[in-house]
Amino acid sequence: MLPSGHVMAIASENRTWTIALIGNPNTGKSTLFGALSGVRQRVGNYPGVTVEKKLGEVVHDGRRWILVDLPGTYSLAPRSPDEMVTVDVLLGRRTDVQPPDVVICVVAASNLTRNLYLVSQVLELGRPVIVALSMGDLAEADGLTVDAARLSRQLGIPVVPIQAQLGEGLEALKQAVEEAGTRPAPTIASPFPSAFRQEVEQLAATLTPPPARYLIERLLLDSGSEVEAQLALGEPDREQLRQRVDDARARLAEVGCRVPEVETTSRYAWIADATDGVVEHPDHAVSKSADRLDAVLTHKVWGSLILAAVLLLTFSAVFALAQIPMDWIDAGKDAVSGVLEEALPDGPIRSLLVKGIIGGIGAVVIFLPQIFILFFILTALEECGYLSRAAYLMDKIMVRVGLSGKSFIPLLSSFACAIPGVMATRVIENRRDRLTTILIAPLMSCSARLPVYTLMIAAFIPARSYLGGLIQLQGLTMFAMYSVGVVVAAAVALILKRTLLRSAAPVFLMEMPAYQWPSPRVIIYRMFERGLDFLQNAGTIIFAVSILMWGALYYPRISADELKPLLTEKARIEAAIDTARAANDGATAESLAADLGAIDHKMAGEQERRSFLGRAGKLIEPVVRPLGWDWRIGSAVLASFPAREVVVATMGVIFDVGEDVGEGEGEKRLTTALQTATWPETGKPLFNIPVALSVMVFFALCAQCVSTLAVIGRETQSWIWPTLSFTYMTVLAYIGAFLAYHVGMLFVS
Repeated sequence: MLPSGHVMAIASENRTWTIALIGNPNTGKSTLFGALSGVRQRVGNYPGVTVEKKLGEVVHDGRRWILVDLPGTYSLAPRSPDEMVTVDVLLGRRTDVQPPDVVICVVAASNLTRNLYLVSQVLELGRPVIVALSMGDLAEADGLTVDAARLSRQLGIPVVPIQAQLGEGLEALKQAVEEAGTRPAPTIASPFPSAFRQEVEQLAATLTPPPARYLIERLLLDSGSEVEAQLALGEPDREQLRQRVDDARARLAEVGCRVPEVETTSRYAWIADATDGVVEHPDHAVSKSADRLDAVLTHKVWGSLILAAVLLLTFSAVFALAQIPMDWIDAGKDAVSGVLEEALPDGPIRSLLVKGIIGGIGAVVIFLPQIFILFFILTALEECGYLSRAAYLMDKIMVRVGLSGKSFIPLLSSFACAIPGVMATRVIENRRDRLTTILIAPLMSCSARLPVYTLMIAAFIPARSYLGGLIQLQGLTMFAMYSVGVVVAAAVALILKRTLLRSAAPVFLMEMPAYQWPSPRVIIYRMFERGLDFLQNAGTIIFAVSILMWGALYYPRISADELKPLLTEKARIEAAIDTARAANDGATAESLAADLGAIDHKMAGEQERRSFLGRAGKLIEPVVRPLGWDWRIGSAVLASFPAREVVVATMGVIFDVGEDVGEGEGEKRLTTALQTATWPETGKPLFNIPVALSVMVFFALCAQCVSTLAVIGRETQSWIWPTLSFTYMTVLAYIGAFLAYHVGMLFVS
């Protein structure tokens, strides 16, 4: 139990140290990471895997430390490349992270026995180890008293009590790290029986060069372990190794030392010795307020009602609170655009700056308020322990489509915006479940689809009511559009989980974390971390696509000769306006100004029709004709690729109404223009109810949001998944629009 030797050199006094932070989930590890590193954090991904790499910087007594926050885990038994990352970092086998000089194991005082299982594994890796004993207040609330000094003596390593959210114990922890890094690492006696240790030695002797002892142990203990693949043996050598491992397991079974049971038995026997006399239990049963609260929050009826209220308040807050800063951002964008329009002559430079660059920046920054607010609330709910209860409640529903309760929050978040919804899937440990959730999240009808729905419903769905006005046809249509996305998402999830991302319905085992007050520092850091992560990664792609779409709409330019009739008419109206103003005839001047605006809209529409995008719309007209669309609708759909809501403004330009069609008179003009639009060759109305339904269903299912696709690429570290998402959603959207149109036409005389 006590130190018996040295296995590594003392850390250098001058160089930057690497400090690894590891612990079970829900032990306060993230809170400690934030408290130690503050704002000096950066987030990325380990190369080749989806595991998030969080690095922080700590300066103590003039020495710089790099703090590595490893994924929360209950055991160092890797079964996938993602899980292998933690072992590789601790063993110093990764080139992108320096070998740790000290390892901090965060251990919850309220659940000491289970947490020390991981500590026993970390101690075998030959690094200086410190136990940061967290959640002492929760242990005291349960009537437990933990003797940290005695635990330290019996483990043979420093044990430092901390309250990271309050900043207590941090200086003592830093001092312990400083001292541990300048001393040799202790070696503990192996908890395994002698027969097992002998087999490890024999197996190690057959490998050249011999890997770390811990990896040999894992070869014996874990069937199908990731360790075997990491040893990078050739196929013949690998087969020989498998045979030697099987033979060793058989010999161990003969002496009553079966694997993997031997690990559990040995480590818990070691833990029992290490904690002997350390924990003092109460003399009588302690009534736990947490248990009473759980009885309500996880109740089938009351818990569901509370969850519905929490979610309603959450997303109401996202919409209500985000609207003001979004309006500020939009107003700021318009103000900057106005200054540039006044300062620069009309031409490609002004258009590029105003509509391309400023518009592209606005398209990125406009999402930040929603991301900040949503992640502020979700982090607060997670830190206080409620989010796990919500996932537990929804598990029975989610498992029917092959997912678990952890997919519920990300999918629900996507109704506000798919971007934070996709980012929220980071709470899902299983990679296939996470990918499935990411791929179906964009099918939830986000707020960007609302302008399309409201425009089509107001223009073409009759304002009929039923049951004495309780049910409105327009409201039913809106509900149907949201339902289409949900139903299709469930079907896609089932298909993915049985084909491409095949796996059994996940067993939902979630430890309910203790209730605690969330740390404001952690919440704010996490909120800004997610927002800045979006700006740095997805924002650049969105900006680039916005520039490309501007070019497709702006070029090639129509010559003045081609616009001569409209320019002549414009000059005539301008002269008439001057005459009316000179005669103080305000009514005539105002009427002529409206005519002048109509001329400007016609010229803008003509330019859009002649642009590369307009030509592309005409090129794809044979493809969209079966949906009841002409080239104008097709062009608007193509232009909406960067963001779905762009389709309304694009339709305003194409149908000679102008871009300012979001509300009021502009919206009325566009509604009238759509209602009176006709097919040139027949003169029949272009739009009717089936066409409107076709457009709405297409946008309910399509992937017309480069922001979401960029975030999917960022989160999956691959362009395969956003490509798949765009492809399958576009195919589904086309099929859905086709069915909506043709089925609808059966009921149109």
